[in-house]
Amino acid sequence: MTEAPRSVAGVAEDASAVYSLGSSEGETTRLRRQADELAGDSQVLLDRIGLQPGHSAIDLGCGPRGILDLLAERVLPGGQVFGLDADPVHTAMAADFARRSGLDRVQIVTADARRTGLPSGSFDLAFSRTLLINIPQPAEVVAEMVRLARPGGWVAAMEYDLEYALCYPPHPAFDRICGIFTAAFRRNGADPQIGRKVPEMFREAGLADIEVEARAPIYPAAHRRRTVRADLVRSMRQRVLDMGLAGETELDELDAAARAHLCDPATLAMSGLLFLTWARKPG
Repeated sequence: MTEAPRSVAGVAEDASAVYSLGSSEGETTRLRRQADELAGDSQVLLDRIGLQPGHSAIDLGCGPRGILDLLAERVLPGGQVFGLDADPVHTAMAADFARRSGLDRVQIVTADARRTGLPSGSFDLAFSRTLLINIPQPAEVVAEMVRLARPGGWVAAMEYDLEYALCYPPHPAFDRICGIFTAAFRRNGADPQIGRKVPEMFREAGLADIEVEARAPIYPAAHRRRTVRADLVRSMRQRVLDMGLAGETELDELDAAARAHLCDPATLAMSGLLFLTWARKPG
């Protein structure tokens, strides 16, 4: 039976505040949509690991849904799935998603991914997706993932490297949005190039048998990932305004122009390189 979300003692009060994209209805909507958009890539990574019924897995930074359903498909019956997020609004949504989806043996926890308070060596897989890119000092989360994995178990992450976004033919509105995004995103110490660094972080954390795959999809005209950079700037709109990076009118004009260009079937669009990295915890 799916359990209601619970909080782990010692959750840092500012755990969700360090998340670079903030907390808003628009960001929640984007995360829900992202769960569907990245499901195929997530399936590929889980296939590489080979979870089995009876295994246990945790999705750190699961947001309103994460990959709870994909994990449950592999470890049930007999296994256990945890979803963990610092935002109590998102954990309530994740618990509701699990209930409505009929996902048994799923437990949702409100906690800081850097200090979960969960027992060491509890999981066959400790997983995160687009979490490390959004927080300062991501090595703290990696260390916690390693602690949570059992000896011989897996640690895995899906992270973007956003230096390599592609829009062709080029367009000044897209270029300007990318510049605004990078400046606003870095403000809290987040690293938009984290994807390439995850294998090194895993190595420094003591993991072994490290594997990495980079995926560079060119999305078709109707795909929502084409406009993800504009969507992210929308999520950070208030921060952009507070930092004086752009004004209300300019943001509206840039958003409209970039979306019109990206929706043109003749435009090639890639949101960034997506790095899939997985490794074993030595036994």
